[in-house]
Amino acid sequence: MEDKEYGRNILFYLNGKRVLVERPDLDMTLLQYVRSTGLTGTKLGCGEGGCGACTVMISRFDVEQDKVVHASVNACLCPLYSIDGKHVITVEGLGNTTNPHPVQERIALLHGSQCGFCTPGFVMSLYTLLRNNPNPTEHEIEECFDGNLCRCTGYRPILDAAKTFSELAWKRGTAVIAEDGTAHVIRDENSDDSGCGLKDCCRLQKSDGSGKPKSTEFTLPEPAAPRTGAGDACCGKTTSGGCCKSQNQAEAEKAQVISQFKAYDPTQELIFPPFLIRYTKGNTSDDEPRLQTLKISSGDGTSWCRTLYRPLTLEGLLQTVKAHPDAKLVAGNSEVGVEVKFKRAKFPVQVYVNDIPELRAVHSDANGVTFGANITLAQFGSALDALVVEHGEQQTQSLAALRENLRYFAGNQIRNVATIAGNIATASPISDLNPVFMASGATVTLVSHENGQRQVPMCEFFLGYRRTAIQRGEVLLSVHVPFNAEGEVVRAFKQAKRKDDDIAIVTCGLRVCVDVATGVVCDAAFAYGGMAPTTVLAKTAMRSVDGQKWGERAVLDAMLAACQNELRLDYGVPGGMAEYRAALTTSFLFKFWAVSCKQLRIGCAEARLAQELEEDSERQLSRGKQEYASVVDRAIVGKGIAHLSALKQVTGEARYVDDMPAIYGELYVGLVMSERAHARILGIDSQHALELPGVHRVLTAQDVPGHNVWNIFKDEEILPSTEVHHMGQPLALVVADTQRLAQEAARLVRVEYEDLPAVLTVRDAVEQQSWFPEVRQLKNGDVEAAFSQADCVLEGESYCAPQEHFYLEPFGSIAVPKGEGGEFDIYASTQNPTETQMVCAELLGVPANRIVCHVKRMGGGFGGKESRSCLIAAYTALAAFHTNRSVRIMLDRDEDMQITGQRHPFFGRWKVGATRDGQLLGVRMRIYSNGGFSHDLSIGVLERAMSHLDNCYCIPATDFEGRVCRTNTQSNTAFRSFGGCQGMIMLENMLCELADRLELPVEVLRERNMYRAGDVTPFSQPLNDDWNVPRMWKQIKQKAHFDARRTEVDAFNATSRYRKRGLSLLPTKFGISFGVKHLNQGMALVHVYMDGSVLVAHGGTEMGQGLHTKMAMIAAETLELPLDAIFISETATNTAANTSPTAASASSDLNGYAVYNACRVLADRLRPYRESMHGESFAKIARTAYLDRCNLTCAGHYATPDIGFNWQTNEGLLYFYFTQGVAMAEVELDTLTGAHTTRRVDIIMDVGKSLNKAIDIGQIEGAFAQGQGWSTTEEFLYFPKNGRLFTQGPGNYKIPSAMDIPRDFRVELLEGAPNALKTIFSSKGIGEPPLFLGSSVFFALRDAVLAARKHSEHKSALHFELPATPEILRLACEDELVELSRIPKEQKIGVMPFVVRI
Repeated sequence: MEDKEYGRNILFYLNGKRVLVERPDLDMTLLQYVRSTGLTGTKLGCGEGGCGACTVMISRFDVEQDKVVHASVNACLCPLYSIDGKHVITVEGLGNTTNPHPVQERIALLHGSQCGFCTPGFVMSLYTLLRNNPNPTEHEIEECFDGNLCRCTGYRPILDAAKTFSELAWKRGTAVIAEDGTAHVIRDENSDDSGCGLKDCCRLQKSDGSGKPKSTEFTLPEPAAPRTGAGDACCGKTTSGGCCKSQNQAEAEKAQVISQFKAYDPTQELIFPPFLIRYTKGNTSDDEPRLQTLKISSGDGTSWCRTLYRPLTLEGLLQTVKAHPDAKLVAGNSEVGVEVKFKRAKFPVQVYVNDIPELRAVHSDANGVTFGANITLAQFGSALDALVVEHGEQQTQSLAALRENLRYFAGNQIRNVATIAGNIATASPISDLNPVFMASGATVTLVSHENGQRQVPMCEFFLGYRRTAIQRGEVLLSVHVPFNAEGEVVRAFKQAKRKDDDIAIVTCGLRVCVDVATGVVCDAAFAYGGMAPTTVLAKTAMRSVDGQKWGERAVLDAMLAACQNELRLDYGVPGGMAEYRAALTTSFLFKFWAVSCKQLRIGCAEARLAQELEEDSERQLSRGKQEYASVVDRAIVGKGIAHLSALKQVTGEARYVDDMPAIYGELYVGLVMSERAHARILGIDSQHALELPGVHRVLTAQDVPGHNVWNIFKDEEILPSTEVHHMGQPLALVVADTQRLAQEAARLVRVEYEDLPAVLTVRDAVEQQSWFPEVRQLKNGDVEAAFSQADCVLEGESYCAPQEHFYLEPFGSIAVPKGEGGEFDIYASTQNPTETQMVCAELLGVPANRIVCHVKRMGGGFGGKESRSCLIAAYTALAAFHTNRSVRIMLDRDEDMQITGQRHPFFGRWKVGATRDGQLLGVRMRIYSNGGFSHDLSIGVLERAMSHLDNCYCIPATDFEGRVCRTNTQSNTAFRSFGGCQGMIMLENMLCELADRLELPVEVLRERNMYRAGDVTPFSQPLNDDWNVPRMWKQIKQKAHFDARRTEVDAFNATSRYRKRGLSLLPTKFGISFGVKHLNQGMALVHVYMDGSVLVAHGGTEMGQGLHTKMAMIAAETLELPLDAIFISETATNTAANTSPTAASASSDLNGYAVYNACRVLADRLRPYRESMHGESFAKIARTAYLDRCNLTCAGHYATPDIGFNWQTNEGLLYFYFTQGVAMAEVELDTLTGAHTTRRVDIIMDVGKSLNKAIDIGQIEGAFAQGQGWSTTEEFLYFPKNGRLFTQGPGNYKIPSAMDIPRDFRVELLEGAPNALKTIFSSKGIGEPPLFLGSSVFFALRDAVLAARKHSEHKSALHFELPATPEILRLACEDELVELSRIPKEQKIGVMPFVVRI
């Protein structure tokens, strides 16, 4: 074609408005574009399509179907040029805080948004589902979120809100709306009625205390009216004699909110622009834009794509490929986008193929089905469903197998754009679909302009790693999948670290065809992915069954042995997990054997196992129940009020750091990151970087005008001057016009190194005695004497791995120079504005009063933004200092994970002595944390770990000692629980191994040694009347039917060979206070304005935990004002000076009391005016007071009393109080794969008198999910050869998804316990304490593994380390297939593993 025949521009609609982009930037994604227009609701969370924060809806007119179709899409991977002719809807297009869309309203008001950064993505996923199907089932609703991640909520409230769009959702639950519009609560048919758990609970009686039968439903009061009747006391201790459990306020509040929802009317949605229908059909008039073949060129020399072609026909594609045979063909960009972003790949010529109808056709004939190569995976799935129904199950077994694997292929957003051609042509060795195509006997059709079509069997298509039979000039036209014959069985299996949205570890397609009359195998195909550089057939195993009688045990044994020998991997194989991957090959084959024998009606022993071995076609729906009592003594405090920013967050109006509009002339910082784990810096050459137009400066340690050291111990440089200490450490800053240019220029900076020895793992550090000098000890009693008196003395080791914070908002900062006096405004995503202020001031050599740090909100923090965030802010401050211009940085996810530090890994050695009946006598523990290369907060983390080594148990003699190891990794830092969970897990692992040795249930051991009121901890702190763990332990055992379920689990395990269930019951106590005395203070500043509005500033920051909401509630309660009269704008160091970090679960205590103290003074000042102006509005009262020259501003301060602990003498009060809880978890484990399901979790938590019960429930659920991830799915790994981080994003670091949470999730707040706390309104901190309870899933899995090992001849002790990934679980089961996969020890000697835990 002549150049003049090509189009150069793209036309689309954005939220209903037409947009014409001339010569679009070929590197620009849709996400970058929409954010550049000011639509910042769509977020960048990972940049690889793995988190869903960037989800938008793209609608297009499908000519073949003659209808509009809607798809949720990852905007971070979607090229801008690809949306020509389409309609893009972002979260801002749905509604706003004044008039939210029903999706937005329901997620907000049912507590589905905490930090809010992920929320727009969830909104858009659900919105897209409703646009395609206004009446979805609950299963469809749950599945629509499989591409979205949330780190805050634990997903349950999001699912609850979404399910209100399903007609059956609330009939299955507890809250319903009657025909008259009133809200009612109906008891769940599966719930018990066991009251508070006490034997004499009045809920167990036949009346409610009034002599009348108990009612099972009630009509809710008006929202503003305080409830009367049942109070906080339990079991009839109220004026009415009623039980606090007779009415569940959690359900009541939920029902009330639901009753006020606006109805969802699908006819009122934003319409698809009629012009785009004509545009797509080619029916536009001569004076209108028309759909054209595109050719767009880029003049940017740094661009990854220089020329883009977009043909509209197959012929046009073939001509283009003929002219450019090396061009990169792109459809969904899910693979290419990742290669460009993370591998820095460049493709000079690119051809976009997703607008070619001929490549999307589906045809079936008598032999099988032919699928157009460019059909999306979502369309492929729908076609497979229809074909199975049309042609019947026997003929379509290959199609059904493809559909099964497709269900867990990536997330919806990826499946909506990725194509089968892309999946095949990329030749990934871990492809989900290619093994099934290969096993099914599929054939691909290739076509070129010169040679026409040719067919290639899939078994001949893959030539090597990422190499295929596609020749230059050819494109993949279609895939033909044959129908299955009688006597043929096909199945697909896949195992990943996480069930949903995860790449495979091993995947396979297995097919056998037997003679129906004789049962003799006439054909078989066993295809595997993840076992070689490409998809392979296990040909030796296939030959072993050829001509053999399927179903005979000897055939099975020969097949398994042949498969194992053929697919055995070396210990250091790329991808790691050599033994596990090998075990999966035979495990899948064994499953297939059993399932196929059952289907073929072969009466072998394995066929009887088929039901338990076959994957469930539908997993159980998740459900949740929350329980707490009503509040009668307060108007606002304690009520389950939604997060005050929730509506802003669901509508995209909430602003985070990177959402702030750019200031004119703003620059961007790119990081030059170390390529060595430990080395001397011999030189930094920035010449090539500075030669790029738009690069302004390259800054190093020599450019620091003030102090270049920071942190508490002053042992870390902001920019290293002579030495780098970990791979990825920033050592220079490139300041440029744009982010892309800054990052490109940073890669051009050359650094000369001299390598030094590096230490990565905590075990290596202990062996080499690489540690910091500080030692912490807690010694009580005579441990040696205890050991001598013990019936059983046991020694062992414990290890717990690191955990990535994975806040959805990566680190970001903007520094704005004011142009005079050395003043700077710092806008940062930080939990610690004061330290950020001080670090920046010292770096620049100016007084702290010249620096103001502002924090509006964070998209999650979890401790990760307590200290390490100061570094990121310092980088922007230094660049702003040298350029006198505003400077911004927003880390990419991989940069954030390489730089910022994680939860500390811990390694411990222990020795325990106990009586034969399980009474603990003494424990010696030596624990070591991996602190990384600098102190950071590691000593504080160690101290908290040391003080939680007792968990909830009385140990007469203790000898605890701890040290922090120095390694060449990121400096590990604060993380929710701050060492507490590591200390407790060390002890609980020890108790499990001791229980095994004593042949006692570990729950018996726990209960037998549990603290009682009056006992003293190893850090000399007595437990007072506030000790409620025994009460909750008893209560949960009764309410959750522990004994009965223990019997049920044991019965299930006795009859199930390869699926095992496990049960655990776990307590926790978590000390609340900062370990450093001076941090236990808070401050607030409260202004009452003349119009009666109130502005509150305090020292805490908002990161989703609802702190601002609680502070506003305290202010409203104290000033006796409605909540909407209170406003909190931000946290800033010019309104809240010398603040403590928002951490340690103490921020509500500290800042809440400070707010209360300030408001109490103001209330007293205003009381005379209120009394004299009775009945007048508060606005008039405030104005009158002002005119009377009454001071309407007050600062408040609070310091925790009595606190202070001396580690040298083991004296003083370490914690002001303990937040406590108990959890019970039940799991089901597939022992052949290591996959598991958390069937049910019950939690009871003591939060004192909650400031906001709904927010506290959310904190419990979110913390539990984080603890569940820490102990099961989240594995942080490094390459041992060079110290580089392997797990750099959601692609290979797996936080729990919505489908990983407990299928039945019940959370209750303890009511009626004695409470003499001297805290704000007698509340307790809740952010961190529940996290450890997430490990109840880990211990339930351990219980299931023990059940599995009973079938094994190996009786070695079970040593279990977390996280309990599928690999760990499968290999721990120690069955005959695991033994087949074992690599001999001598073959491991001298071989470096692919990756290591640190």
